[in-house]
Amino acid sequence: MKTLRLPVTEEEVRGLTAGDVVYVSGDLVTGRDRVHERVVKEGKLPKADLRGGAVFHAGPIVAKDENGYRTVAIGPTTSMRMEAFEAQFIEKTGVRILIGKGGMGEKTSAACVKFGAVHLMFAGGAAVLAADKITETYGVEWEDFGMPEAMWLIRAEQLGPMIVSVDAKGGNLFEQNKRLFAERKQRALERLKNG
Repeated sequence: MKTLRLPVTEEEVRGLTAGDVVYVSGDLVTGRDRVHERVVKEGKLPKADLRGGAVFHAGPIVAKDENGYRTVAIGPTTSMRMEAFEAQFIEKTGVRILIGKGGMGEKTSAACVKFGAVHLMFAGGAAVLAADKITETYGVEWEDFGMPEAMWLIRAEQLGPMIVSVDAKGGNLFEQNKRLFAERKQRALERLKNG
């Protein structure tokens, strides 16, 4: 188990391996499809400095009261939705940690190796538990997208546990598991056939 404090260095990220269990603390942002499109397609960068930071693929439910914002629930979105934009998003923003549900594809994996980034898999269905780890919701950018698609600026303490699904060394847990399960399936089929 490893705990990372944001922002992280390239060295810290390159020290992670697919399968590692990680907790993250510090300032991060949320960003789904629209945020990625704005950065990549429109060439606009947020005011928030993402270098060495983390983007959580999530559409939180945020309440506003006299004290400001409060994250009520923050469940991960399927990260593969961002695959078309993620490599360029990493390059343009300098973000080092991607957080979401499931894994990422070949383009993102290659960008993680090239730029020193990782994808952390957060369990789906734990939106309220994740919100308990958000100590402050201190701002929002691109609110014109609406609540789930806006970029929320949040502070977390011990967000996790998360599993490194894509590392900066070329490891991709989902691809490794696909190969492993295919091999096991083939052996099982051969045993049944020769049975």
